[in-house]
Amino acid sequence: MNTNNTHQFVKWFRDSSPYINAHRGKTFVMGVAGSAIGSDEFISFIHDIALLTSIGIRVVLVYGIRQQIDERMAKHGVQSQYKNGLRITDETAMQYVKDVASHARVDIEALLSMGVANSPMEGQRIRVVGGNFVIARPYGIHDGIDFCNTGVVRRVDVEALQAHLQYNDVVLLSPLGYSPTGEIFNMSYSEIAKQVAIELKADKLIFLHDDLQLYGDGTEKIKELTTRDAEEFCAKATAPEQIIDCLRKAIAACKAGVSRAHLLDLRIDGALLQELFTIDGVGTLITEGGYEVIRQAHIDDVPGILELIQPLEEQGVLVKRSREHLELEIESFFLVERDGVAIGCGGLYPYGDYAEVVCLAIARDYSDQGKASKLLAWIEKVAQQQGVKKLFVLTTHTAHWFQERGFATVDIEQLPMEKQKLYNFKRNSKAFIKDI
Repeated sequence: MNTNNTHQFVKWFRDSSPYINAHRGKTFVMGVAGSAIGSDEFISFIHDIALLTSIGIRVVLVYGIRQQIDERMAKHGVQSQYKNGLRITDETAMQYVKDVASHARVDIEALLSMGVANSPMEGQRIRVVGGNFVIARPYGIHDGIDFCNTGVVRRVDVEALQAHLQYNDVVLLSPLGYSPTGEIFNMSYSEIAKQVAIELKADKLIFLHDDLQLYGDGTEKIKELTTRDAEEFCAKATAPEQIIDCLRKAIAACKAGVSRAHLLDLRIDGALLQELFTIDGVGTLITEGGYEVIRQAHIDDVPGILELIQPLEEQGVLVKRSREHLELEIESFFLVERDGVAIGCGGLYPYGDYAEVVCLAIARDYSDQGKASKLLAWIEKVAQQQGVKKLFVLTTHTAHWFQERGFATVDIEQLPMEKQKLYNFKRNSKAFIKDI
């Protein structure tokens, strides 16, 4: 490994460590489309699951087999029948479903038994379990069409699943469900994954497909959606059926209490690891609330704030603040938090009818995305709620930026007397005020 690669690895590992700690002991339900099974990317994905289990992440893997069923039936001259995206599973189709499900399970179990080749994890033994954890009922007759052996989830045997997950077993679920009367039903893998995630109260629901990328009106990829935005996307989008299906399942899961859902394109090398262990990931994140929030800072945020402002302090853009100073004034600070990581901060010091905006900083990777403006607007709103009439700021480097946002230059004598007494003439900062 050359020096550049070493530095990149060290940086990535340091950056990923908060996620490693955050994910340990959590439960992730993953649904992978049948069209992805058997590809080189799927083999890498299975190896990545081995990595996840090694750091204590509990995994339920649900696999689909639609493409394999269609291919097997077509090979024997049998026509697949669908209505509203669901297979009509008559007795003939059911025989193919059971056969394909069994073969796919054996293949996946074999891959999970390999460990990770040519790595320190080679030979690691992963226990894979399966069973009748999903209790099903018939989908029934819709619009006069009998869907025969097509089923939907009635309930999930949560207690049995948790018993295996607590021992770090990988639970592997086929798209089959079982009734108390001994019937077998063919089911949507995405429906099973969604319902298992909900009933397990999983921390994440992750869908993986060989073509699962969301784009907006242009060619820009959609990185995150709230459930409301995702519903609007489904209503007006002309995206492929598998994307809309997974997105609707993700919406339902998040509304039912699953913290986050992810849509990943399995063709991206290491998509799962990049999504879980980097701040921006490579897929689309769906949440009930927001992925990025502005909030009041707390004492535990001090290390993150110090890391944000240190580069700007070294450049002379910000006044240096000690840890002790920040800890004493932490209630005056606000944080821009993205996926649990601090990417921006700012403070508000009140002086009667006046208030000073201080320590406004955004991480370099996000400096040109308008986040500083959003944070300033948030701080202005807080100031208004506190009865402040005028906001002021002292700056040596960002005069034009504040002027563009309604601040006007003033003499130091126009600042509150208390602030005038604290003015540092060595920095020679310019003063700006804005009526709010």
